[in-house]
Amino acid sequence: MDRRSLLLGASGLAAGLAAPAIVHAQAAYPARPLRMIVPWPPGQATDLMARVTATKIGESWGQAIVPENRAGAGGMIGTDLVAKAAPDGYTILAASTGPITTAPLVQRTPYDVQRDLAPVAQIGISPYVLIVRKDFPAQTAAEFVAKVRAEPGKYTYATSGTGAAAHLITLMFLTRAKLDAVHVPFQGSAPGLTAVTAGQVDFAIETLVATSALFRQGAVRALGVSLQNGTELQPDLMPLARLPGVEGYDVGAFGGYMVPAATPRPIIERLDAETGKAMATAEVKARLAQIGFQPFYRNTADFTAFLNRHREEFREVIQANNIKVDG
Repeated sequence: MDRRSLLLGASGLAAGLAAPAIVHAQAAYPARPLRMIVPWPPGQATDLMARVTATKIGESWGQAIVPENRAGAGGMIGTDLVAKAAPDGYTILAASTGPITTAPLVQRTPYDVQRDLAPVAQIGISPYVLIVRKDFPAQTAAEFVAKVRAEPGKYTYATSGTGAAAHLITLMFLTRAKLDAVHVPFQGSAPGLTAVTAGQVDFAIETLVATSALFRQGAVRALGVSLQNGTELQPDLMPLARLPGVEGYDVGAFGGYMVPAATPRPIIERLDAETGKAMATAEVKARLAQIGFQPFYRNTADFTAFLNRHREEFREVIQANNIKVDG
């Protein structure tokens, strides 16, 4: 036998030995605790959502899923960490709309979502609520549209920053309703909502998580919700899609799990199945609802399709309004 044949035979033997080892490792998964990267500070909506579900999965597995907050750059720092992590199923991402969908459309990101990350499952969606300062001269969403449309350029709206999810979701509504209002960007949702509460800015479309305490206390008034079928978390809020000309308006910020792109398919399937099992429990549904996050499980295939639609919806509004962010 010549040298080349020996080398080929050795490489074939190595591959043959490696394959059962890989299969065994996948079958034993998870054999140790997992690391869940949350690219936001503790207590933020994505952080809370991901922890609730991960705790239940960890209980089922007998292996903890340990949250690790890596905030910064609008969620891009933690997202990039997972994109470059070992694809062994032991590092998962608490994924959300900002760093996954909107950021790559308006600025350069150190990762390519479609190349570097793989969807696992969607956990839920965060509804957005149209709120106005408490003395705004409109009591309903229909009156609001009529008032703003009659006086183009007069009224102002707050967002958490140019190109942020709240900005784009607001623009989707304004475009459909044919409204012209002045954008006032802030560094985050909290200062923007403070400005609306103080009457310095006229309105905002922000998450139910961020706005619910404000309108329940009467600091602002809530006029409608961004989900076409409304939200079970606040059933008295009218879907904005019921307004004439706004039909089909159905958008929110998602939360779910993703992993490095080369993660073996059996591991992704296992993570997906366990997420689905956790989401089916009354305990997880109730805890998600408590933080203002509407439970909405999508398996890997449905989540992937959703992300593609989500991306194109935001791409359309970004291009129509020529939105760019430095960086």
